[in-house]
Amino acid sequence: MRSIAAVLVLSSIAVACAQSTTQSTATHRPTARVPRLPVPTAPKATEGVAAVGSMPAATGPATPLYTLRFIDLKLGTGELARTSAPGALVFYTVHYTGWLTNGTKFDSSVDRNEPFVFPVGAKRVITAWDTGFAGMRVGGKRRLIVPYQLAYGAVGHPPDIPAKADMIFDVELLGQGDTPQPVVPTTTTPQVQPAPSSPTPPTRPEEHQE
Repeated sequence: MRSIAAVLVLSSIAVACAQSTTQSTATHRPTARVPRLPVPTAPKATEGVAAVGSMPAATGPATPLYTLRFIDLKLGTGELARTSAPGALVFYTVHYTGWLTNGTKFDSSVDRNEPFVFPVGAKRVITAWDTGFAGMRVGGKRRLIVPYQLAYGAVGHPPDIPAKADMIFDVELLGQGDTPQPVVPTTTTPQVQPAPSSPTPPTRPEEHQE
């Protein structure tokens, strides 16, 4: 009996070591695009997944597959960016420059000096643009860090945008309006008043050159 017990103990130790090795390998396995998220030790129901009507509750952490990130480069001082409503589109006038993550610039309205106008929330642009201006004010500048799922998808947009291309956009909200006409800030050049001229003393006749 003692020999059988010893075998069982050794087997348990071997299984535990194998599980420990497997967990360590899985924890440090690099991920291609999606960062590993910490899992709570005690999962519980979170807001939005409680039982409602005939829908049962779902317990455990909600793990996103991908997310849009941004960095505010300059806070605007104009009105807060509005959103479209049914039958009432809001048009943004923006400047932008787009890069691939390897630093390749593929498009820029700034280089062309042609602001771009689009209706927000109308699915006329990539998903990241329909949501990426939320919380900005007119005059603000923001860097959008866009996963390919919120850009041009798995297919890309050849030849400029490869398949599954993550993207970076620097955007500036120039203005917004209710029509597709560009709304840009008008800059008035201050009028420079000429300096008052000092009175010229009368010249004597002999000072005139013939």
